[in-house]
Amino acid sequence: QVQLVESGGGLVQARGSLRLSCAASGFRLDDPAIGWFRQAPGKEREGVACIRTSAGTSYYADYVKGRFTISSDNAENTVYLQMNGLTPEDTAVYYCAGDAIPGVCTDALFAVYDYWGQGTQVTVSS
Repeated sequence: QVQLVESGGGLVQARGSLRLSCAASGFRLDDPAIGWFRQAPGKEREGVACIRTSAGTSYYADYVKGRFTISSDNAENTVYLQMNGLTPEDTAVYYCAGDAIPGVCTDALFAVYDYWGQGTQVTVSS
């Protein structure tokens, strides 16, 4: 049974940093695609970043480029999202998602993944 568990969310002041983790079980991180998405209250879910864990190829939404970094520790079966320079507009529930097909991760950041975590809340105060 595949499980994705996010952690690392919390309350941070503007211009602060957080690192989110996505721990995978029942799902080897040596090939698939892992994506991070977020949903703010009253807004649609949007893509943040994704990574093809085998090739290390990653893509970012324009609104996080230069601030967020996605990385994969395949030995630990964990994907990270390092978030720097946070702003109140980054406040949302952040979800990680996984799929066995690495091609699911593209610069379009479509939310077409088979497996989803429960989410972790990130709140940025001004």
